[in-house]
Amino acid sequence: MSEFQDYQKFINHHPALKTIGNTPIVQLEMPFDTGEAQLFAKCENLNPGGSIKDRPVMTMIIDAILSGKLTKSKTILDATSGNAGISYAMIGSILGYDVTLIMPENASEERKKRILAHGANIIFTDAMLGYDESLHEVKRIYEKSPEQYFYCDQYSNSKNPYAHYNSTGSELIKQLPEITHFVAGIGTGGTISGVGKKLKEYNPNIQIIGINPTEWPGIEGLKPLGEGHIIPETFDEAIVDQLIDIDVEEAFKVSKILSKKGFFVGQSSGAYVLGAIETAKSVRSGQIGTIFNDLGERYFSTSMWG
Repeated sequence: MSEFQDYQKFINHHPALKTIGNTPIVQLEMPFDTGEAQLFAKCENLNPGGSIKDRPVMTMIIDAILSGKLTKSKTILDATSGNAGISYAMIGSILGYDVTLIMPENASEERKKRILAHGANIIFTDAMLGYDESLHEVKRIYEKSPEQYFYCDQYSNSKNPYAHYNSTGSELIKQLPEITHFVAGIGTGGTISGVGKKLKEYNPNIQIIGINPTEWPGIEGLKPLGEGHIIPETFDEAIVDQLIDIDVEEAFKVSKILSKKGFFVGQSSGAYVLGAIETAKSVRSGQIGTIFNDLGERYFSTSMWG
């Protein structure tokens, strides 16, 4: 039996996990001159945890259980900007595991409340020190009591991009077989690396476009990649054909345009779609795919909808 079949067998024993993945794709009609290019978004906001993070978190946890790394005596531990934290809390509660999460104190209140609603514990880090401080703190906590925790480490866990290679990328190929470009941001780098690898194997001519917000902190879920910042091990830079800068305020404007079209999605989704629009303006043709990462409701407490 293959690794993927082992995962599926496990999922079949936990019906709530069957609701993760197999999300629809929608074509976007945006008020910009993009020539003959067509824009599409895969609706990962429709996962039960409200974001794309359900996929890699489920895969990483199942792998840890099947390999014996995660037992009932251990607490699931990781750093998160919020969405993965919700997935950890939700999936941990489904499977009966305690969960402790390290996250910046400036994460949106909606994310914090959803995590707590699933019974997880949150330890906050100073927002002024940036998201990388959460990555440093989670390692300090783990190193003090390694026997107490299963440190999932989504920033170096190979099952993170593997989840997107196996599921997100495979689904995208079936739904959009003529795709010419894929646009995504970099948080852990799991999405762009896993989907990008699958797409390149399917057709090496497909262009993988990464987006980089010009301000920090600006868009929850995306991290800076410049000098002095932690570069995730799960990010395969060789997969990315082009990296384009994205203005945070313009990304918020795109999210508001999407909301008026019935797609109520969050900050990073607006940034991804803005990246797709900028790509379409440049290439003027082809089918450009991107991701709706999470729900717009997750940001009512921020300045995004103000």
